[in-house]
Amino acid sequence: MLLLATESSMHSAAFDVVAGTGADDLGFQFGAMASHCEVRIVGLRRRQAEVLAREAIAEVRRIEAKFSRYREQSVVSRINALAGTGQRLDVDAETAQLLNFAAQLHAASDGLFDITSGILRQAWDFRAARLPAPGAIEALLPRIGWAQVQWNGRGIALPKAGMELDFGGFGKEYAADRAATLLQERGVRHGLVNLGGDIRLVGARPEGEPWLLGLQHPRVPGQMMATMALTAGALATSGDYERYFEHDGVRYCHVLDPHSGWPVSAWRSVSVVAPACVGAGALTTVAMLKGEGAIAFLESQNVGYLAVDAQGQVHRGGAAASTLN
Repeated sequence: MLLLATESSMHSAAFDVVAGTGADDLGFQFGAMASHCEVRIVGLRRRQAEVLAREAIAEVRRIEAKFSRYREQSVVSRINALAGTGQRLDVDAETAQLLNFAAQLHAASDGLFDITSGILRQAWDFRAARLPAPGAIEALLPRIGWAQVQWNGRGIALPKAGMELDFGGFGKEYAADRAATLLQERGVRHGLVNLGGDIRLVGARPEGEPWLLGLQHPRVPGQMMATMALTAGALATSGDYERYFEHDGVRYCHVLDPHSGWPVSAWRSVSVVAPACVGAGALTTVAMLKGEGAIAFLESQNVGYLAVDAQGQVHRGGAAASTLN
């Protein structure tokens, strides 16, 4: 998770306004997508900032309602409900854009980023801290694989009963980008959107000063291991420290390899700086899944990054390297 280096912790209230460093520095905190979130706006009067923050928050919640697999009427749930029936669901332009993005990620990651792999949660119970029952993973693997999905750019069908799509790998990041874009279109020049640590900036701070964003230490809760100074773009992190359990001295995290069905173990965390949050988030996940090939992959993407391997060694590169303390 990423933390604003100079701000208080997030709250889960429906709408909580917190003053920042000045009268015109306002943080609007709320809960969405099972995360503590914040819209921060600097340089506008409180009443104007509150109206715009409400619009941005409404956009986040629109995306959650439309694409969450937990919402019965969401597009994703309707697609999943037709799995194995032979029926195809035609989708709107926004959904088609995200499905095309998923297809691109699958191809670019050698099949590691796969939005059909969410069904592995049926085998892994991180709350109960329990290993999968014998044969549970093997029973799910035949239903995983983007290559099986029948997608023609307009309509989609899942050919096997029990197959599912899950936009969790980029939904929150997409919502951060959309909310930030909305604020920019409304004239906001200084602010950010932070959805559970996935951050998209809306310009620099006043006077061109950077935002100071803290990278959480993957083994020391509440402690930052580095501070990043950014004036534009987005920052996202994937790691093995938020949803995990330990069994017989082995840590099992929620980032699951769609090929094997088992958690990754090569990296404690990967943070990426990119122009858009949806890109930064996807790259962190792919890097976690790439194992020993993560650094070469990130270097090939021309992005800034900071990664902590299983032994605690820090690797950094790209534009982010010069901004880290």
